[in-house]
Amino acid sequence: MNAASQTPSGADIGETLVERDGPVTILKLNYPKRRNALSLPLRASLIDALTAALADDTCRVIVLTGEGGHFCSGGDISSFEGITPAAGRSRMRRAHGLIRLITQSDKPVIAAVEGHAAGAGMCIAADCDIVVSAADAKFSCTFNKIGLLPDLGGLWSIPLRVGIGQAKKLMFTGRMIDGNQALALGLADEVCESGKALETAVAMGHEIARVSPISNGMVKAALSQAPLSLEDVLATEVNGQGLLYGTEDFQEGKKAFFEKRPPQFKGN
Repeated sequence: MNAASQTPSGADIGETLVERDGPVTILKLNYPKRRNALSLPLRASLIDALTAALADDTCRVIVLTGEGGHFCSGGDISSFEGITPAAGRSRMRRAHGLIRLITQSDKPVIAAVEGHAAGAGMCIAADCDIVVSAADAKFSCTFNKIGLLPDLGGLWSIPLRVGIGQAKKLMFTGRMIDGNQALALGLADEVCESGKALETAVAMGHEIARVSPISNGMVKAALSQAPLSLEDVLATEVNGQGLLYGTEDFQEGKKAFFEKRPPQFKGN
């Protein structure tokens, strides 16, 4: 079979590369010719990779990043040709499975952003529990420049991070901001020098992996329901703390505290 007749695959159409660093699973968007735009194959492979990482008991934290110097340039506009309203709705419903994996799972997901995080790329970063950004990264919410509205959870996650007024400004103008501006707004949670986002995110992942995964999962579940009323929060505390008192992790944490040693949590 000659090269011209081969079926495109991998980086030619978009794929997710999976790496491990101890308890941290690293997922890399890899579609370099389009700055890691979310092609349908890339999106499908990311869903598969996330599903596998979430099912792996040895994985405590997931880091999501992009290969080739960019996080994600948004949707793959070349795949929008001829799309109908019905097909668009179906496409969105399938994509929402990805966002639910990120936001509703019990494992922390850290975005490590270098280069462009545009459109859907900015939304996915904002959906993550923690955003580590290079100082010169470029965030932009540019959906209205092609006549669409923010998707992939961005209408929920971006206002939660930056407030309604700033979210409107970012979404109405499509203005590009760098990592330091994103930190000031709350869109990013930590900023590092260029080229160090993945290293910084993985180090943070190791820090998180040292504490109880059960309690972290409950914290994530509670905060993903924000904003809650005070009474809802107090009820969550009663139910969650009651369950945690019965875990082996709690017994180990308490024992380690009195023995003045680092706890060895096992997630049970």
